[in-house]
Amino acid sequence: MPDTPTAPTTTKTPGTAGAGAPPPAVPTGYGPVFAVREFRAVFVAHAFSLLGLVVSEIALSVLVYDLTGSPLLSALTFALGFLPYLVGGTLLAGVADRFPARRVLVVCDLVCAGCVVVMAVPGAPIAVLLAMRAALAVVAPVFQGTRTATLADVLGDGELFVLGRSLLRIVSQSALLTGFGLGGLLLTVVSPRHALLVTVGTFLASAAFLRFGTRRRPARVTGGQALVRDSLRGARLVLADRRVRVLLLLFWVPPMFVVVPEALAAPYAHGLGVGSTGLGLLMCALPVGTIAGELFAGSRLRPLTRQRITLPLVCVTLLPYVGYALRPGLGWSLVLLAVAGAGSAYTLGLDQWFVRSVPDELLGRAMTLNTAGLMTVQGVGMALSGAVAEFAGVRATVVGAGVLGTVLCVVLAVAARRAEQGVEQGAGGPSEGARMPVVVGERTETRDGADHDVTGR
Repeated sequence: MPDTPTAPTTTKTPGTAGAGAPPPAVPTGYGPVFAVREFRAVFVAHAFSLLGLVVSEIALSVLVYDLTGSPLLSALTFALGFLPYLVGGTLLAGVADRFPARRVLVVCDLVCAGCVVVMAVPGAPIAVLLAMRAALAVVAPVFQGTRTATLADVLGDGELFVLGRSLLRIVSQSALLTGFGLGGLLLTVVSPRHALLVTVGTFLASAAFLRFGTRRRPARVTGGQALVRDSLRGARLVLADRRVRVLLLLFWVPPMFVVVPEALAAPYAHGLGVGSTGLGLLMCALPVGTIAGELFAGSRLRPLTRQRITLPLVCVTLLPYVGYALRPGLGWSLVLLAVAGAGSAYTLGLDQWFVRSVPDELLGRAMTLNTAGLMTVQGVGMALSGAVAEFAGVRATVVGAGVLGTVLCVVLAVAARRAEQGVEQGAGGPSEGARMPVVVGERTETRDGADHDVTGR
């Protein structure tokens, strides 16, 4: 049975630039995003859930090692944070569109809290601990995909959506910098199982902010198909569009290569002889660059500029890794990593193209699939980099990632241009609403009124 939207489908094609008076300019910077009350609730909930996730990863890894003395099993707890994403993102993606978004988000947070409660039970077997860790990773893409689709309802699919997505990514990168340090400090005060109880509290706080800080909206679709079949059908519909396939690959391919230096940071630091301090700096450089790039692009660049530089930036973001061929010391290695991280600001342009290319009734499934693919390819990239480094060495592996990744990014950028041209030709001429590399007016489109309050439209 075909999906039937439960509400009138919003139009994603904005007005044509140049028709009559030019559209009003949207102020740059993140201030207008925080002016939306619902976004503030989503933002705070995101911070709480990330804090809980980071603390649970550290506490569970330490707990497993304390119980088994096995570095392999301890490392496996981190690996289980990547592998099940593909399962949840493909088989459960339909949840994001078939049920009201607020209900899905709150239930996901409660399920995560319940899994962590099981982990914290004294005497819980190792198999149960790992199973609960895997369950968290299965739920995560559904939660993240639903939340991203909800942003389009709260902020519209224009400039505010782009900046809202950017802020959530900045929080995620900041969690990498501060979360592990705070988690380690917490474990000096309490036991791993008690630290897990702190995680339960953060998930419950996230659920409360989402429940009472966001409006209830109806499900995007209703259908009689079984959930798994509907999820797979949704994935096929999303991937059937050539433009969407190219955009997904542009989201997935660069991060697969970006993570290579992080995966090899420990042996690289050992080769430089910089010890644990140098290792910590190497692990921080990439997220610091990412945060700096996102903040600059979001606060200083206008929407038109961001979209114009998106594809060129994709093509050069991995080039700094080629600099490893010059055998840089610690200082220059940090510079190369920070510059590569700053290049990830291309995602601000991709966000807008993607949300406008996907039909509204498929948006939740598309965002869930995007999240699942992103986490999966990063896990694959880490594993492959370790395998290649066994034979080619760490430095050569990073250089190879820079060269191969750049080539693939250029190919995808060309494919994105061709996909755009194919859409224009099929429509009998330029269609601004479908074009990817061109901004569609510097204004924010509305979905259910949030943007009207902010922009005065």
